[in-house]
Amino acid sequence: MQDVGTAKTTTPAMSPLAGEPINRADAERLAGVLKAFADPARLRLLSLIQSSPEGEASVTDLTAPLGLSQPTVSHHLRILTEAGLLEREKRGVWAYYRLVPSAIAAIADLLTPPRKRATKKTR
Repeated sequence: MQDVGTAKTTTPAMSPLAGEPINRADAERLAGVLKAFADPARLRLLSLIQSSPEGEASVTDLTAPLGLSQPTVSHHLRILTEAGLLEREKRGVWAYYRLVPSAIAAIADLLTPPRKRATKKTR
């Protein structure tokens, strides 16, 4: 794999729901990642990429379904990539994006109260 975009934002190890106060730095990192989620176009991008047959998509695959311009789609993809939710692979003149499942799972785990996590894993 070549030119894979790397996450610039990492999720904190401590959940704000763990029963202990989250420190400022972890809260700021988590807020940055959640801010990337908190946009309807970005949520749709994540959904479109995840549901594509190959599990990846290029900007040209995403502009028509979103009804947004190429520069706007590229902007949203950059934000999601910097948040660590997508990875980018350059192939020739095209860049392809795919979800980072571990990042999505980490966010879900951080937002799941510890008691719910325990029952979820035992099912």
